[in-house]
Amino acid sequence: MIIRKMQSKDREIIIDMMRQFYNSPALITNGSEEIFVNNVDSCLKNSPYVEGYTFIVDNQVIGYGILAKSFSTEFGGECIWIEDIYIKENFRGQGFGTKFIEYVKNNYSDKILRLEAERDNYKALLTYKKNGFKELPYVEFVLTS
Repeated sequence: MIIRKMQSKDREIIIDMMRQFYNSPALITNGSEEIFVNNVDSCLKNSPYVEGYTFIVDNQVIGYGILAKSFSTEFGGECIWIEDIYIKENFRGQGFGTKFIEYVKNNYSDKILRLEAERDNYKALLTYKKNGFKELPYVEFVLTS
């Protein structure tokens, strides 16, 4: 699998994958076209807060990943949040999610890595635990305008 930064030629296929991802049981929210477009466009314009990656196998886009940058006072350092990992259904279970996590670990070895998942997304939870992530007992809140 090749992991590279998102490019403008990936825009429509990644937005389509976001539609599928955000309408799956893996997420609580369904997102919106506005959110999908904003997310991809932020990745493409080199925002200092977000990075987008495209996963390619045999010259075919098979998935994407999005990282967000933050700071944690609790852990005392800069964080990289793995916001999205999406692999097309027929490519799941082949270790591509793990390869992206390894990529992030290698490229951000001096950062705290965080992510979140739905409790019933068992395959994702297993992958994250297998890759060294520890579950935190938090309740998450959000306030949007």
